Parts: sequence; C-alpha cells; structure tokens
Amino acid sequence: MTGQAANFQAEGGPTYDMVDSDTIMSRFDAPDIDSLPEDIQERIEEETDRAGFTPNIFQAMAYRPSHFRAFFAYHDALVEETALEREEIEMIIVAVSGVNDCLYCIVAHGALLRIYADAPKLAEQVAANHRTADINETHRAMLDFAVKLTESPARIEDEDLERLEEYGYSRRAIWDIGSVAAFFNLSNRLAQLADIRPNEEFYDLGR
Repeated sequence: MTGQAANFQAEGGPTYDMVDSDTIMSRFDAPDIDSLPEDIQERIEEETDRAGFTPNIFQAMAYRPSHFRAFFAYHDALVEETALEREEIEMIIVAVSGVNDCLYCIVAHGALLRIYADAPKLAEQVAANHRTADINETHRAMLDFAVKLTESPARIEDEDLERLEEYGYSRRAIWDIGSVAAFFNLSNRLAQLADIRPNEEFYDLGR
C-alpha cells in the first residue's frame, strides 16, 4: 500500500476514489464512499444507521460496485426469504467460517449470533467446534450438514438430506441451509483474499 489516495477504474466504467486503510482490508485500497454510485452510498448509509458504524464488508465489497450489488442482493434473499430462523442462519455462518478460519465472518457474524440467540458464549463455541457447543440435537444436525458441505461437498448423499428431514427440516429449509453455507464459503474466501478486518465494535456486541 502506498499510503496515498488512489483511483480505480472499472473496465469500461467510471473511476472511483480509493483510500488506503488497513483497518478495512490490507491487500486492496477501499473506495471512498462519497465517490461511489448513489445506490451503493444509500445502502451503506442504511447499514451504518442500523449498526451505529459501517461494517467493513460494505466498503470492501464496494471495490467492485457490480459485485457489491450482486453479493448483497443474494445475501438479502438468504436472510429475508427463508425457511430458517435468523438464529439458525447465523449459526451456519459462524460454523462454516470457523472451519474456514475466516476472522472477519467469525467476529462479525459471531456478534449477530450472540444477539439473535441471546447467548453471549455461543459464537465462540460454534466457531471452535459446533459438536460440543451448547445447542440442541436439531441444530447440531443442521451444522453437521453445513460443515460437511463445506469440507467434503462431493460426499453429500441422499442420506444427509434424509437425516435433516428426520429432525423436522423441510426440503426448502435444507436448500436454505445449503445455500447459506455455500454463500458464506464464497464470502469467507473473499474476506481472506482481501484480508478484510473486523470492526472493533463487533467484538463487544451481544456480550
């Protein structure tokens, strides 16, 4: 990093002002929010108002505005149009991110898991080893599936889906479990590529 502001021009597109900030991501310069397209500025402002700070993932993903739009459109579909409870979604994210050693998602979604589950110790337990976490057998089966899909996707068999059905998950819910796991495997890898850093605020939320 140069320590100076830079410019980035998307191929065939506009130029965005960049800021050199290792507190956001260390391997790429983050875009200056004020130089971004209006719709992206509005989304970032909404998230900032909701959280009380700007989660670094938003400014990081804005490095490629078209990717930002696609990424958050899919994210929103996963959390808004789902057969799962939000607590279950965050459990899946934290378990998958723990397997992938993704610091940003462990910390950021660990905070959300603590809040939605109202359980201040749960995130660390799930990230370290969901099999010994203080969760019920239904959620343990859900996380077994998500982790298997992460670690050994070619080994997923009909029996894995049937086991989840035995615990009461519908086929639509099973699709959603797999979709969340798959999406956050993508998110983990992007966060690791760019070395996106967790906001300090996340560490204390939900304690």
